[in-house]
Amino acid sequence: MELERTRVEINQCAKTYPDGTRGLRPTDLTVEPGEVVALLGPSGCGKTTLLRLIAGLEAPDEGSRIAFGGTDVTRLPIEQRGIGMVFQHYALFPQMTVAANIGYGLKIRNVPEAERRRTVGELVDLVRLQGLEHKRPTELSGGQRQRVALARAVAVRPRVLLLDEPLTALDAKLKESLRDELADLLRRLHITAIHVTHDQQEALAIADRLAVMHAGQIVQVGDGETLYRAPTHPFVAQFLGRVNRLQRDAAASAQAVLMLGGLPLPCPAAVQAHTALLVRPEDIEVSALQTGWGQAEVTRRSFLGDRVQLVLALADQPPLMADVPRDHPARTGDTVGVRIAPERLMPCHETSD
Repeated sequence: MELERTRVEINQCAKTYPDGTRGLRPTDLTVEPGEVVALLGPSGCGKTTLLRLIAGLEAPDEGSRIAFGGTDVTRLPIEQRGIGMVFQHYALFPQMTVAANIGYGLKIRNVPEAERRRTVGELVDLVRLQGLEHKRPTELSGGQRQRVALARAVAVRPRVLLLDEPLTALDAKLKESLRDELADLLRRLHITAIHVTHDQQEALAIADRLAVMHAGQIVQVGDGETLYRAPTHPFVAQFLGRVNRLQRDAAASAQAVLMLGGLPLPCPAAVQAHTALLVRPEDIEVSALQTGWGQAEVTRRSFLGDRVQLVLALADQPPLMADVPRDHPARTGDTVGVRIAPERLMPCHETSD
C-alpha cells in the first residue's frame, strides 16, 4: 500500500486560551516527508497542545501557520486536513471485527466495497494480522489491538499520522515489546508521523528525531544520540537520561581544569568558558585508588540488575552518581579512584527557563 509522504511545516504556531493561559509559545518545527518525529516532554509542556493544533482540534493564535506539503491548513477543519490519529486507548469499536474496524473510515467515505476489501486485505498483511480478520478487539492482545488501530488510521491514506501517547496505558513489559513493534511498523509504512510521548525510551526507540518540549516551547530538536551527548539546554540534559552537575571555581577556571577528588582534570576548549559542567553517570570511571585518579568515598551502592549505581562523595564536588558494571567490587564505605575522560564533559548551558 503506497502512502503519501508529506512535509509538515509549523511556523510561529502558538496557543493562548480564553483565560489567558499560554498553552504553547510561538513554535517552529519542520517534519520531513516520511520522517517520524517525537514531541517529547513532561505533562503540561505543550506537546499535546501542539498535536491538537496540527490535527485541527484546536484553533491557534493569529500569526500561526501550519502547512502540509506546502498547502496552508491552519484554518482547515480536521476532516479536511488528511490526518490519521492513533490514541492512547486505540478507540476501537468493540462490536466490530478487525476487518470492519480497519475499513470503517473507508465505509463512511463511501469507498466501493471491492476497493475497501482490497485495501483492508493489504493492511492486514502489512501489519501482520492474517487470520484475525473476523476477531473482535476483546479477543486480541494489546499488540494486536495496536496494529488494528494503526491500520485503521492509515486505511484512508492520510497525509500525516498523529500518535497521541499510544503506549501509555500498557504495563512496562508489554510497552517495551510494543515500542519496538510500533517502530518497525512506522518504518514499513514510510508515512510522515508525529508522535507525542513523555517516555524518553519510547521516543528514542521510535522516532528519527526528537523535539524536546519544556514550558510551552520546543527547546531542542535532533536525533536521540545528539540530544543525549550534546544538549544545548539544561532541561534536555536532565530529561534525557540522568546527569551530574560539576562545579568549577575561579582558580580551576583560570587553569582550564576541573577539580575531581583532588585531581586537576584538563577541560577541553569547548567547555572551558563554563563554570558548571555536566557528565552522565555511565561516563564516570570508578576503580581502585591509584596515581592519576581523583579520590572519592562510596556512600551508597545500589544493585540494579544490569548495572550497579554508586553515589560518590568528593571533597571538591557535589555528590556524584556513577554507573558501573554489575560485578564492580566497590562497596559502601570504600575509598575509590575516580576519573572522567575529558571528552565526556558537557557544558551546562544556563538559561532563564
